[in-house]
Amino acid sequence: MINEIVVLLIKVLVKEKKALNKLLELLDKQYELLMNKDIFGLEEVVEKIQHCNKEVAEIEIERRKLLGNFTITDVLKNTEDIELDNVYREIKKVLNAIQLQKDTNELLLKQQLSLTNRLLTIINPNREVPVYNSYGNINR
Repeated sequence: MINEIVVLLIKVLVKEKKALNKLLELLDKQYELLMNKDIFGLEEVVEKIQHCNKEVAEIEIERRKLLGNFTITDVLKNTEDIELDNVYREIKKVLNAIQLQKDTNELLLKQQLSLTNRLLTIINPNREVPVYNSYGNINR
């Protein structure tokens, strides 16, 4: 019984690893598009990333149904299956890489938005005459 669950869990984890690797590839592509400032390519990649996220979530639900109230670490402690341990470690590595790439992409987006907003402010400054209130602060 336990061996059957372990075999099914390994299959689910391998499927999850493939989906996570696909997500990492899409995030790498998003990084390249950010560096090249390709807006239309970014729109296309965002849709693919959302689809891939949905796929990962479905696999995660499948894994949780299989394990019930147990965690993967509980199963690893009880079974000591080498293949399961290897797949789990590989998934953790991919997840760390995904987190790093996602944070990098978010930072680049924020920097580019900040630059764009500053350029727009320089091109089209606020032409309102500042009005001071009774405390000496500018009303906005």
